[in-house]
Amino acid sequence: MGIVFAVRHIMTRNIISVKNNASVVESGSVMVKSDIGSVVVTEDGNPVGIITERDIVKECCAKKLCGGDVKVEEIMSAPLITIDADASLGEAAMRMSDNKIRRLLVTEKGKIVGIITEKDVLRGTLSYFESVVSM
Repeated sequence: MGIVFAVRHIMTRNIISVKNNASVVESGSVMVKSDIGSVVVTEDGNPVGIITERDIVKECCAKKLCGGDVKVEEIMSAPLITIDADASLGEAAMRMSDNKIRRLLVTEKGKIVGIITEKDVLRGTLSYFESVVSM
């Protein structure tokens, strides 16, 4: 059997989240402070959606709704699109492409354990090819 790169090998385990009633301004601040492009939205401690920089630009800034009173639950993407930690990078890339998204939450036994982005898939794919070439 050849080299297998699963989503678990390249996912980020530390998921940053905000509550569903947080303002869009608060979520943007969390993204800037954490140097990330998205945050998971939770309700009663459970993940219910995701909000990205692009969501903020498209749904708030472009529509001139950037005040502190817009809540993340009003513009978040839901339901969450997930992928199993044991799935291949190819499966992750296809799921992102099919759903026209740039991030997937990673699950293991039904629980969210990480997040994977397009950039992660690209880096993982390059790493895979480098490993194959060096064999």
